[in-house]
Amino acid sequence: MELVAPAGNIDKLYYAYTYGADASYIGLKRFSLRIKADNFYEDEYKQVIALKEKYPQKKLFCALNISFHNHDIAQFMKNIDYFKLYPIDSFIVQDLGIVPVLQKYFPNAALHLSTQASCINSGAVKMYQQMGFKRVVLGRETTLDEIKEIKDAVPDMELEAFAHGAMCIAYSGRCLMSAYLTGRSANSGFCSQSCRWNYDVLLDGKKITTATDPTSLAQSGALVLREHERSNEYFPVYEGDTFTAVLSSKDLRMIEHLDDMKNAGVDAIKVEGRMKSIYYVALVTRAYRKALDILEGKISQEQAQPFIAELDNVSHRESTTGFYYNRGDADKTTIGASDSPYELTAFIKNRLPASDVANIIAAGKKTLADRQKKLDDMHPQARAATERDYAAHPEKIPPVAEQKDNWYMYEIEALNKFDLSTELEYITPDVASKKAEAGTWTLVDPKDGTILPWVCNGHSCMLYTNESLPDGALIRVKDTGFVSGSIRDTGREKKQL
Repeated sequence: MELVAPAGNIDKLYYAYTYGADASYIGLKRFSLRIKADNFYEDEYKQVIALKEKYPQKKLFCALNISFHNHDIAQFMKNIDYFKLYPIDSFIVQDLGIVPVLQKYFPNAALHLSTQASCINSGAVKMYQQMGFKRVVLGRETTLDEIKEIKDAVPDMELEAFAHGAMCIAYSGRCLMSAYLTGRSANSGFCSQSCRWNYDVLLDGKKITTATDPTSLAQSGALVLREHERSNEYFPVYEGDTFTAVLSSKDLRMIEHLDDMKNAGVDAIKVEGRMKSIYYVALVTRAYRKALDILEGKISQEQAQPFIAELDNVSHRESTTGFYYNRGDADKTTIGASDSPYELTAFIKNRLPASDVANIIAAGKKTLADRQKKLDDMHPQARAATERDYAAHPEKIPPVAEQKDNWYMYEIEALNKFDLSTELEYITPDVASKKAEAGTWTLVDPKDGTILPWVCNGHSCMLYTNESLPDGALIRVKDTGFVSGSIRDTGREKKQL
């Protein structure tokens, strides 16, 4: 099966490819259902082309999955020459109005039907095939048994299905709740995720204070939900025989059931998350890559398990298998935002060639020599005073990096502050995690070769370490604000899971 991973910007596209995706899906400004993702614009097509050249076997899908108004199509036509600059292999669409445009102006790009189209039966799949679609991303309400029936009926149509990530309470994600509450339409890419907010359950507009039979009360029609910060907005609550009105769904997780998806006829599995972090994209993509490698006989379950276990270390809610086995699994809800015990603290960028390392080491030696010359040129009393000051404040004379055998220097981009006492872990495409023990790394200022006691975002810095790290390696640290078993307080009341 093909692994399709999300990419909300050029950096996420790089990490999706580097950490094992066969294909990645992006959005273009104003034309995808994740407007709040960075998406792609201006001259980023040049970087995308470079990535495709680096990974020639990887595919690039473009999500044009909004519901197009007339003015949206007109705007798309104005930008069509720009969109042609991207090396797009397939377009993911739900609105049939844009299909003739894509077929005319992008004849070499395949058409993939978006899950937003709610395609869940073989008759619909056949119709889309006749329209020229190569792949259908099935509606999330499809069961594995239904997928098998569809594949048997239309064996030459590629079927893609979601395997991991957040789910929406609406039918295939076509939700009007955000538009109703905030004026931000999910179908135009502006979803405010109002299903994740905190709500009070009220009886006739007042908080419930007396005990009553919960089933009778729920079926009475008198219950409503009210979001904490919107005192005049009410939602009716009703308990049916086979369902309860739900808001915040659990996250989908099918990594333990990929063999069932494959046997049902799924050709490609998809990870949700163009608005998720690089850390999320990298670790989730890597976990599913390893799980697929098990199915293909490339590695053992034991070899893959450390990578699969890392799914618990990315932001997530409680998980479910969605609609694949039992509708009841999808109906179970959870509370609060997703959370992670770790935070990404730095990107490890390019490894410096030996000549550049030698230049930085030489700069350190010059720093020492200049410092000593400055002392030597001082009046004896001034020198004595300066030396006393240095003794009292050693941070004013930081040490410099020295040449070490089998050590490597990398340019890093810090995302937040960390210092030489911070416990770091390296993450790579093929190493689940590895602690960077004290003494095995240091931070170096590339300008003067001095050892930096700390670094933060926006500071130029080199990591000097005895680890040989591949492209795409990441540095993470424990998140001190994480508390296992609880939902973090983000301005809303904390509740226990």
